[in-house]
Amino acid sequence: MDEYAGGISGGGQGLPVETKENLIKELAVRPTCHVLLGMDEGTPVGVAICFEAFSTFACRPILNIHDFAISPAYQGRGLARELLLKIEEVARGLGCCKATLEVLEGNAVAKHVYEKFGFVGYELDPAMGQAFFMEMKL
Repeated sequence: MDEYAGGISGGGQGLPVETKENLIKELAVRPTCHVLLGMDEGTPVGVAICFEAFSTFACRPILNIHDFAISPAYQGRGLARELLLKIEEVARGLGCCKATLEVLEGNAVAKHVYEKFGFVGYELDPAMGQAFFMEMKL
């Protein structure tokens, strides 16, 4: 999984200094942001940053896992599953209809963790295939 605590983004690039300096402050002013930390005796060893969205189809919230990382020294110990269980608990508590995330095709380890937990490719109509994630940079 990506090394979030070390400042490595999902694209494998370092975070800009401005992002590192302002991230906590900016997350704190977003009421639909949920930050979960996995701790080991006061040391953060895992993080999940999630944002609420809304499903017009289900008329219920969605919890999107935007960032998810386990410190390399703690990988393989079941912490990812524990953090995902906590995310599921938060999502159910919010009345969410689902939890979503994106994972890079080549990140086989993370993909395996998510699939083992129950995440699947997104599709509304099997005849139309799975959804394709897109972006437009602004």
